[in-house]
Amino acid sequence: GNVQKHCCNTICLKWPCVRLTSLSPLSSFMILTALAMLFLKANVTAAMKVTSSGPQTIQMAQGDPVNLDCTYTSSQADIGELDIEWSVVSPDTTKKDQMIISYTGGRKYTHGDSDLMKGVDFTATDPSQGDASLSIALLSVSHAGTYQCKVKKAPGVDSRKISLIVMVRPSVPKCWVDGGEAVGEPASLRCRSDEGTAPLMYSWRRESGGPIPPDAIQNSVTGELLISNHSVSHSGVYSCEVSNAVGKESCRLNLQALKSPNRAGVITGTVVGCLLLIMILLIIIWLLIFKCNWNQHEKEFSNEIREDAPAPESRPTSRISSFRSGVAYSQVGQTQNEHPPSTNTNYSTAKYDSRFGYAV
Repeated sequence: GNVQKHCCNTICLKWPCVRLTSLSPLSSFMILTALAMLFLKANVTAAMKVTSSGPQTIQMAQGDPVNLDCTYTSSQADIGELDIEWSVVSPDTTKKDQMIISYTGGRKYTHGDSDLMKGVDFTATDPSQGDASLSIALLSVSHAGTYQCKVKKAPGVDSRKISLIVMVRPSVPKCWVDGGEAVGEPASLRCRSDEGTAPLMYSWRRESGGPIPPDAIQNSVTGELLISNHSVSHSGVYSCEVSNAVGKESCRLNLQALKSPNRAGVITGTVVGCLLLIMILLIIIWLLIFKCNWNQHEKEFSNEIREDAPAPESRPTSRISSFRSGVAYSQVGQTQNEHPPSTNTNYSTAKYDSRFGYAV
């Protein structure tokens, strides 16, 4: 009882006791503040804590596996039920995060899209032993996002966020020469990859014939190696490498030095060819005009022949037709006179006249 009474006005951390009455008010306040901070620090240290210290951002290639670390420790003060949650943080703060896997009550539960959950599981067989890390067996672009590991055991709780970036490796590039390989002319070596997450970086190097000529201009963004004045010394095997943060590929080509043809001969041949073409066109045009004129002349000539032809003469009356008419006339007259002979004997038989026929 005497000790308790004695320590009412003293700080009894170590003997001999320090009497508060012997300290100024400011000193007493500072000592009490320090003791309170030590007490709070001791409690925080003993509470639930995620201990993983890996990178906060991870870049991985599509098709690769990945482990998202989340180890933790708890204290004796954490007496609640262990609850572990992995979720994908929504970029929109007004929407809820998407939970993908959880562990509570000694059992594991999966959530979310079945396609997204393929190959997703806890790394440890028993996450309650201090390792709540998450593993994804086969990454795809849809797995990219910010993941949060939250470990709770009342009253302790702690969490950790990891940003996962899934990138596509560059495809095997294609190498070719643009502009020809003639000596004295510019030669452009091209390199392009059709697939891969940007930024893609291109790099040319010479495998045979020495280093890349100093006058060659290399563009690491477009993949072009420009040689402004190609010569025999520039020929050789060149290789192009394309890369990004998760992979690289390359291609090769053999640059030759071809002698340019005689320019005078080329120009002469071009001029002669153009002249021949013009002559052929003129001949064709002349033949077409001649044919049109010939057809028109034939048509006019046939019209003139038709205009100059005399009219056909009238057909003369033939003697046979007049004779036939006379015979017909005489036959009519004869028919009229063929009556039974009259009993009058005073009439004489009419005679036939060759000009007028029988007398009526």
